Amino acid sequence: MPEPDRIQILEAALFSAREPMSIYRMRQLFGDAKPPSEGMLREALDRLAELYADRAVQLVEVAGGFRFQVSETFAPYLAHLNDDKPGRYSRATLETLAMIAYRQPVTRGEIESVRGVAVNTQIIRTLEERGWITVVGYKEVPGRPALYATTTQFLDDFGLKTLDDLPAAEGLISAPTEDLLDQLDSSNE
Repeated sequence: MPEPDRIQILEAALFSAREPMSIYRMRQLFGDAKPPSEGMLREALDRLAELYADRAVQLVEVAGGFRFQVSETFAPYLAHLNDDKPGRYSRATLETLAMIAYRQPVTRGEIESVRGVAVNTQIIRTLEERGWITVVGYKEVPGRPALYATTTQFLDDFGLKTLDDLPAAEGLISAPTEDLLDQLDSSNE
């Protein structure tokens, strides 16, 4: 299949996909015939990213794969188009999410120890329903508390490829907590 056709197929698939597409899913687009290799797909994705480099949408890679998204430059203009308001999360919810993201896997007791207050069951439920955290096991101590970690959905929603893309924890410790929470909240909008 000639290169332009491959790029057009990927472009169509990425625009129609409801969630990021992995390389594995992209290979399935080409059926049982000899699918392109990962290297060939990545080369086509690089060319596609170049085509959209100066456009209002851009091709980005997140944990779940590749997706088109609106460039940050245009996000403020589009915010008024959607009547649905993004979910607002309490300070306690965002602190809990940050604790899980930076210290995972972590138990509820460990979060409470650092925060100095009890973690409300509704906070954990909210984060699980949103798909941002999940139970990844149980700690081998009396009571076997659940160990929580973030999910691929968390990475995708916050535009991260890996946990290494989180801001450095050292810089966050010296930064005012209010600033950190504002940054997490605004990246979710």
